Parts: sequence; structure tokens; C-alpha cells
Amino acid sequence: MELAPYAVRAETSRGRLTPEPSGGMRGPFQRDRDRVIHSTAFRKLQYKTQVFVNHEGDFYRTRLTHSLEVAQIARAIARALRLDDDLTEALALAHDLGHPPFGHAGESGLNTALAAFGGFDHNAQSLRVVTLLEARYAGFDGLNLTWEALEGLVKHNGPILEPSGFIAAYDARHHLELSTYASGEAQVAALADDIAYHSHDLDDGLRAHLFTFEDVTELPVVSDCLTEVRRLHGALPESRLRHETIRRVLDRLIRDVVAESGRRIAALSPRSAEEIRHAPGPVIAFSPEMAEANRAIKAFLFAHMYRHWRVNRTASKARKVTAALATLFLEDPSLLPDEWGERAGEAMSRTAADTVQDYIAGMTDRYAQDEFRRLTDLGVPG
Repeated sequence: MELAPYAVRAETSRGRLTPEPSGGMRGPFQRDRDRVIHSTAFRKLQYKTQVFVNHEGDFYRTRLTHSLEVAQIARAIARALRLDDDLTEALALAHDLGHPPFGHAGESGLNTALAAFGGFDHNAQSLRVVTLLEARYAGFDGLNLTWEALEGLVKHNGPILEPSGFIAAYDARHHLELSTYASGEAQVAALADDIAYHSHDLDDGLRAHLFTFEDVTELPVVSDCLTEVRRLHGALPESRLRHETIRRVLDRLIRDVVAESGRRIAALSPRSAEEIRHAPGPVIAFSPEMAEANRAIKAFLFAHMYRHWRVNRTASKARKVTAALATLFLEDPSLLPDEWGERAGEAMSRTAADTVQDYIAGMTDRYAQDEFRRLTDLGVPG
């Protein structure tokens, strides 16, 4: 596939913070993708919550399967727009590496416990993972990803005009041009995340009987797809009806992004990736009509799934577990395993907060539950 003039090009990559020899058979963005896939943080996503905690069922999405679905969607959009699909895929696979256990509930608990030290942000934590925490290579910490991958990971949701914490500190030594938009490839990964969320959460919510097909008959896009399936196939078993409906929802969302992004790119007429970065707004987007439909889908999922009493119970427990773990370790770093305790230093210090953040964010759901029991239940060996 011939790349568009506005695509990021491997041959003009700004390289890596620590220079390395060429990858031979693989280009720099292929190596980025492969390093993400082989990282410890990526493997742990298999046991981190998307909406349902891992033990609640084998069929629900995890952070790992979510990331794989985002990558598939992102790659399809990138190819349609003639963007670099290796860089796009690398960003899609890496975008959730910084998530703590128990999904957004775990993040909320960690953020509360670390409020005095700036709180917790999973995007900043993803940057910590790929630039600091992965300890695999002899010559550098992290994964030593290309500048383009790091820029896209940090800015995929848009410019960062007032950076703080680790992102600001990292940018001071490796400038990522935080005030501009990211590449088209990074913008595609961000939209693919939204598409994956809405489609697979509808799927998982129906599967878990948090809501029914009749509940979604008034939802834009979803209603049309459901009607089409019933018209073409008549009565279907619930599992087939669900799949046929969701695959059509996915298709419509993807086609809309490709069409609207094509219109925006044509209007801008960019001749380089730099012109995408310095555009007055994002070039990868839903049409106004589809953006409104997505807001309606998101509001429905918020009311019927994310705030469902069954999900609320698990989320409440998850927030308490991560908050309690962070508080215990902050106040007494001697409770940490030796290597982590030595790194933490004094209780309630900045170093302790960073260490606790890294330790807990790196946990799987199961490990966090076990660690909580070890620290709070006298009947469980430490």
C-alpha cells in the first residue's frame, strides 16, 4: 500500500532516545509494536478488568481483548486512509498499558489515595511503563520506542497545554511537542478506542443481561442495525442476533470515521504528517450526526451498564481495595516487598508515592485481591 503524503513515514522517523542499530527485516514501527506485545505490562492486561472483573465470566472483555479489538479497528481505518498501519497498531496495543487493576474503579481508588501527590492518571502511567518500568533491555529502561510512538501515546486524545507530573518531566528531557495534535495514526487509535468501547460494551451488556434488545430499540445506529438483522434473518437465537447486530454497529461506526476523516483531510489538503499535527483541530473524527449518536450510546451504557447495581457493587469494592492498598503502603513502605520497599524510601514521600503507584498499577485484579487479603486478614499468611 502506498502511504498518503500526510502519513508518518518510517524512513523519516525521529528515532529513539537511545540510538539503536536498524531492525533489519523490520521497520522501526514494527519493532515498536513487537516490543509492546512482548512486554510484561501487555501480558498482564489479560487479567485486568474492562467492565467485569476477570472471575465474573470467561466470555467478557478484558483489557487485553479490548486492546486487541482496538488494534484491529485502528488498523482497518489506517489502511483505508493510507496511514502507517504499523505505527497505528503499536499505539492501539499500547494505549492501556498504564491501567491499574479493576479498570476505572481501580483508577478512581488509586487517584483518591494519591491525591496529595497529584493523583493517578493511566495515560501518564502508560508513559512510565514504556519509558521507565519495563526492565528488559541491557542498554536502557523501558522499551525505547520511537519518538512517533511516544508522541502518539501521550497526545492521542489531543494537545496537552498544561503538562504536569511525569509527562512534564519526561517532555523536559525528550521533547514531544505536547502543544500540537498527534499524528493521524495516533488520532485513529484514539477513535478506534471509542468504537471498540461502545460496540463491545453493548455486546457484553447484552450477554450479561444488564439490559435487553428491547432496551436498545430506541438507540441511534443500534436500532437500525437490529431492525436490519431481524428483517434479513427473522427470528434468531439471542447469541446470533447479538453478534449480527454488533458487527453492523461496528461497520457503521468505522465507515463513518473513514468518510468524515476523508472529508476533513481533503479540506485541509495536508502534504505531510507535520501539517496534520499543526492543523487547527483533529482530522480523524466522527461526522456530527454519528458523534451525536455516540453520545447517546455512551449515555445509555453509563445508565444501564456502568451504573448498574451489579457493576456498582464490584466497582465499590475495587475502589476500596486499591485505595486501601495505596494508603497502607504510603504510610508504611516496609510492608512492600524488599526491592520495592528500598525504592520507596521514607513514608509519605514523593518517592514512596511513585513507588506505590507503580507497584499497584502493575498488579492484575487477582494479585491485588490476594495482596489486600494478605495485608488485612490475620488468617492469611503474609
